[in-house]
Amino acid sequence: MFRRLHAPVAMLPDAWASDVLVEIDDGGVIASVTPGVPRGEAEDAGGPLVPGMPNLHSHAFQRAMAGLAERMGSPEDSFWTWREVMYRFLARLDPDDCHAIASQLYVEMLREGYTAVAEFHYLHRDPAGRRYADPAEMSLAHVRAAREAGIAITHLASLYAHGGFGGAPLAPGQRRFATAPADVLEIVRRVRAEHRADPDVRAGVAPHSLRAVSPPLLAELLDGLAEAAPTAPVHIHAAEQVKEVEDCLAWSGRRPVEWLLDNAPVDERWCLVHCTHMTREETRRLAASGAVAGLCPTTEGNLGDGIFPFPAFFAADGHFGIGGDSHVSRSPVEELRWLEYVQRLQHRRRNLAASPARPSVGATLWRRALDGGCRALARPAGAIAPGARADLVVLDGEHPDLEGRRDDAILDTLVFSGSERLVRHVAVSGRWVIRDRRHEREHAIADRYRRAVAKLLADAG
Repeated sequence: MFRRLHAPVAMLPDAWASDVLVEIDDGGVIASVTPGVPRGEAEDAGGPLVPGMPNLHSHAFQRAMAGLAERMGSPEDSFWTWREVMYRFLARLDPDDCHAIASQLYVEMLREGYTAVAEFHYLHRDPAGRRYADPAEMSLAHVRAAREAGIAITHLASLYAHGGFGGAPLAPGQRRFATAPADVLEIVRRVRAEHRADPDVRAGVAPHSLRAVSPPLLAELLDGLAEAAPTAPVHIHAAEQVKEVEDCLAWSGRRPVEWLLDNAPVDERWCLVHCTHMTREETRRLAASGAVAGLCPTTEGNLGDGIFPFPAFFAADGHFGIGGDSHVSRSPVEELRWLEYVQRLQHRRRNLAASPARPSVGATLWRRALDGGCRALARPAGAIAPGARADLVVLDGEHPDLEGRRDDAILDTLVFSGSERLVRHVAVSGRWVIRDRRHEREHAIADRYRRAVAKLLADAG
């Protein structure tokens, strides 16, 4: 762990500053930030310093599927046909496979500038649908992978009890997901107990969706969480697909986001993931609730979900963050770029994620996604400021793309300059996990990942 880091320029909460000295305490928390001082004996960052980005929505096992669902199975291919491919793939995964896949994913995230991840985990049982001897085995495998890679993790154990609205039974492909509120709360307790002393491991819950969780089960889960961990985050998929909205209307007379706002205690602890299909009134109410909208633009594009009503949500000062979801991309830059570009295509205008007060699109997206992501992970980070965890990204100050760039133009270039990677070093809680674009364990982790994928694909015939 470094103790004193000096950056030629740094993105501070209110403005950019030059010659910034950042001092870190023994617990990985920023103790002081002093602009306008010489480097002295402090370590030289060697490039612009920005806060690392949280990834607020991850299904790590799907990393190994990337590219395997891009063949037409039907002229009507959609999210729902993709889901059947996913079910067949996960039927073969064991805890060692999940550990290998998650470790590889988390290293890739770090290399791109993510420093924390919310793992929305619903694969709790063995391939036959039986409980593992340790019901928390799969969850703890993901936490071990995060600690091995060095990324901070908020583990979200998912409640998944039904195959559709109105309490429909689970389908065969969903038998590995089966949980009751008591199961989820026990996983939360185990993760918290085994990593109590580690500030880079947190736990929360994830009722999967309204189609998978009945109102009584949701209430039971939330009541139990209020006793066990009253400040823990709550994440849920909502309104990702038109069919989901239609089915929810048929079941309850309300749309998914509308139902949650009317019937659940949605507040700052909550993250509603996707929210692709909302009315103007739902958009306004969600923004006013203080909850975070979890946006996953590359996955939503890959699955053909639709387009989030971003301009209205942004204008209402709604909180949002970005997630990798199925991990067809592992880059926060790509998520932010897609978030802006799909809006430009839909509205045939440019620079939508901006305002007269903050005209820089790249800097606005980065700052707002930092804020929303850290809220969703319940992680005190996202700023180069005293009291924040030292989750930091150093950009390559010698890269041609950054020549002559100053202040917000640095982040505009990072987000919109193309696919060339500009991330050079990454720290989590003041510990370097990426140095000169490399992770110290990347070769061993990649070898284990390749063996796991080879076995899975061989088993598939």
